[in-house]
Amino acid sequence: MNPTRTERLDTVDSTNVEAMRRAVAGERGPLWIMADVQTAGRGRAGRSWTSEPGNLQASLLLTLDTAVSRAYQLSLVAGIAVFDAISAGLGASPPGLRLKWPNDILIDGQKAGGILIESSTTPAGLAAVIGIGINIASAPDLPDRPATRLADHGFAGDSGALLAEIADATRIWIAIWENGAGFEVIREAWLNRAHPIGERMSINTGSERIDGAFLGLDTEGALLLDTPSGARRFTFGDVSLSR
Repeated sequence: MNPTRTERLDTVDSTNVEAMRRAVAGERGPLWIMADVQTAGRGRAGRSWTSEPGNLQASLLLTLDTAVSRAYQLSLVAGIAVFDAISAGLGASPPGLRLKWPNDILIDGQKAGGILIESSTTPAGLAAVIGIGINIASAPDLPDRPATRLADHGFAGDSGALLAEIADATRIWIAIWENGAGFEVIREAWLNRAHPIGERMSINTGSERIDGAFLGLDTEGALLLDTPSGARRFTFGDVSLSR
């Protein structure tokens, strides 16, 4: 991988959108684009993402030599990197720090951050963008789930310091992932940082809501859930942990 560069912007509509614009224009990365403020930040399923000053909003643009179908595994890769970076920034992992499939970072069941993966085929190859948003100084008032901020858990750094930790960890885990060839290591690492096997949860796929118990991830990274109708596999959906 070429050396990773970082560009910090005062304001942008969306770091993911800006990264993809760069990819269309011929940028291959790896390039981190960080913004102090986003005016049109986005989360999964087209949700808006609140981007307050003092929080982290950044996207990594990569050009990959792998199938489009494997790009979503980057959500798990990035989750591990963010988990490790937060742990490093706090000096130790808070007891309640967990990853929730497919893209959430939780502390004591409250959302501290999220990840959005987008990809597009370009003449240079598969452009993948890893968007990361972390609540550092403030947390939004979410209608469907509680949120928290790192400042409430002892994090004294700023967004630049956290991005430096995330960038270092991401570089390590991207190399381990190796365009999907090393996914089994990623899978085990993610499970070691996630909620426990057997935890009750539900998933909303848009067409149905299914309750069950967490069985882990399959060899491709899909969610496995023990449901009343038996074990089921999910490649998309919003997961809620039982409280």
